[in-house]
Amino acid sequence: MGDKLLDSAQIINGLAVMLSFFVGYRYALKRGDAKETSAEEAAASFSVGSSVPRGSEASVSDKGYGGFNDNFKMVLVVRNDLKMGKGKIAAQCGHGAVGAYQRAVVRTPRLLRAWENCGCAKIAVRVDSEAELMTIKKAAERQQLNTCLIRDAGRTQIEANSKTVLAVGPAAAADIDRVTGHLKLL
Repeated sequence: MGDKLLDSAQIINGLAVMLSFFVGYRYALKRGDAKETSAEEAAASFSVGSSVPRGSEASVSDKGYGGFNDNFKMVLVVRNDLKMGKGKIAAQCGHGAVGAYQRAVVRTPRLLRAWENCGCAKIAVRVDSEAELMTIKKAAERQQLNTCLIRDAGRTQIEANSKTVLAVGPAAAADIDRVTGHLKLL
């Protein structure tokens, strides 16, 4: 063995490792497609009493993503005119992030996975009125972005049913910036 660079056992082991990598890679690709198909079927089976309204699944686009170097994020738009305390803002943003995540599981699973692979970035920005918040929501929906509007229960600092936070995304940063890029950080 001293005069050979590689013996036959080393070559066979190397080929086995390469083959198992490619088989595993192809399996992962097929499994990912199967999960996306099952998520689409699950979205189609929601009824009127479910947490995701029927017909809204088709209005949100699950665009393909380019790869690991792309930038994905979620933006939390907070109403500044309500004068919520820091803890209240944190709780409302938490509700918005969880709500947007739950909707994205059904509506945009590929974008959700890309966002998770990129570190789950969340950005908090502010608006000065409910009207401005609703304008952002409508613009996001026109761009077929996932949204989740949070209304407060009214048990602590603010009136019941007040619209406090709008979560937009997760989606490609460039797509979200078309809607929220002009807003100031919270």
